[in-house]
Parts: sequence; C-alpha cells; structure tokens
Amino acid sequence: MRLLRTPEDRFDDLPDFDLPAFHADVDHPMDGIIRIGYVEAGPPDGPTVLLLHGEPSWSYLYRRMVPVLAEAGIRAVAPDLVGFGRSDKPADVADHTYARHVEWMRAFAFDALDLRDVVLVGQDWGGLIGLRLVAENLDRFAGVVAANTGLPTGDQSMPASWWAFHDAVQNAPVLDIARFVQSGCTRTLTEAERAAYDAPFPNEMYKAGPRAMPGLVPTRPDDEASQANRAAWKTLAGSTLPFLCAFSDGDPITAGMEPILRRTMPGAANLRHPTITGAGHFLQEDKGEELAGIVAEFVHGVRARS
Repeated sequence: MRLLRTPEDRFDDLPDFDLPAFHADVDHPMDGIIRIGYVEAGPPDGPTVLLLHGEPSWSYLYRRMVPVLAEAGIRAVAPDLVGFGRSDKPADVADHTYARHVEWMRAFAFDALDLRDVVLVGQDWGGLIGLRLVAENLDRFAGVVAANTGLPTGDQSMPASWWAFHDAVQNAPVLDIARFVQSGCTRTLTEAERAAYDAPFPNEMYKAGPRAMPGLVPTRPDDEASQANRAAWKTLAGSTLPFLCAFSDGDPITAGMEPILRRTMPGAANLRHPTITGAGHFLQEDKGEELAGIVAEFVHGVRARS
C-alpha cells in the first residue's frame, strides 16, 4: 500500500485551531504501519469522548467543540480518519474499504490509546465507522451520541440528496473539498476556513480517501459491508448502552435515520433527544458549541448513572 503524508506546514496558522497535534502509529499485519493524526484536550483522567468526523472533513470540524468539552472536565479525542487530515493517506481508491476503516479506528482507539468507558460522538462516516466500533467492542463504550449519521445495510434505498453527492464526487475531475463542506453548512465559511478544509490535500493525489468513501456506503443488500452492518444493528438493538440522537433540522441526507435509531436502540428510551435548529449536515460547523453542551450533559449524566 502506497501512503502519502501531508507536509506539516500545510497545517500552520489554521483559524481557531490552536489545539496541539498528536500522532499514533497503528500496525496492521496486511497494511503495515499507518500514522493517525489526532487532537486532544481535557483532563487525562476525565470521562472520554471519541469524536469521529465524516466525509470529506477532518478533525478541524470539531474545533469549536473540543474546548467546550475540555472546559466541562471531559477528555475529548478527535482523530483524523485514514486518508484525511494529518493521518496517512493511502494513494489508491481501492486501498479504502469499509472494513479497513473500522479496523484502523479500532486499532487507534484501543491498541494505541487504550481508551475505555468511551462515549462515541459520530457524524456522517464517523457514525458508520463508530457504530460498528461500538457494536464490536461494547465493553469499551459508555454511551453513544449519534449526530446526522446512520448505519446503512443496503436493504433500504438511499435518499436522492445522497445520490447527488455520490455522483458529484464520482464525476468531479477536481475534487473541491471546501465546496463540499460548504454545501453541508448553513453558515458561510470564511476563505480561511475553506482553506483549512483543503489543507490536508495538496493535490489530487492525496484525495483517494474522499473519493472512495461514497462508494463504500452499502447501497445493495449484497454489499460486502452489509452483513457486518446487519450484525451491528442486532448487537446494538440488544444493548442498553445509553444512546442519544442529536440531529439537526436541516440535513435531508440523514433525517430519516433519527426515528429509526430512537425506535430501535433500547438505550434511547426515556432520553430527551434534542433537535439542533438552524444547522445543516455539518452541525459541528454550524452549531458546534451547542452540540458540545449537549454532549457534555449526556456524558456527565451517563457517569452519574454508572
């Protein structure tokens, strides 16, 4: 597997992102050593949240949330998916599979950082990967916050808005990362913020990850990831792990998943599931401080009940 690594000076002077950067090496018997970048803040002995971003963003998306969580006494860990941010970037689209992304994040969270009693915060692909992590490692998690995400199996059709995104990524000769992020926000990004979303990708060679991800979403019942996702649904539906939905009111891609999650997950019963108004798909960008407050309240509530 050929890996690319974004030069560190691409990440200099990004707006509102002065968090120290860390790296962890994960070793896979087939893929070799891959470096995963992450940011972290908050007390090392505090309750831990694992903040997983989606496509085509990176941990910069959580820049407004991490300080709020740290101030609330929570250890906030926000890694970059492999192929994104400061993490190594497999250069070929074929190097990216759903199973590999789940394993890379598992190795990061549990082998490298040895996280325990974690609350997952997953948005977009952060949920597609994160919910698999939870289902396959229940003993490591204390709760889940699902925010504009889901766990597709290919047994139901994807919304037209998702197919439009899928086709746009597939057909774009030059993948404009910042434009795709902007299209999922209600607020207008500044030029400096748009540049920050572009920073991990010096040229098209570095964009195999963002190009690959839409094609990895199970859209047919016989997709190679479908059975593993069905198994994850079964495990999660049999678990009482506290499960909070915090969806926005402006995301046509994932809106239909919220009632299914609330109905299916036993740990979602008797919780107040907030709707974050005035936010789009990337609700961390539009209403990050509000979402962070919701996550902090949930985390402390989980700890109080344990």
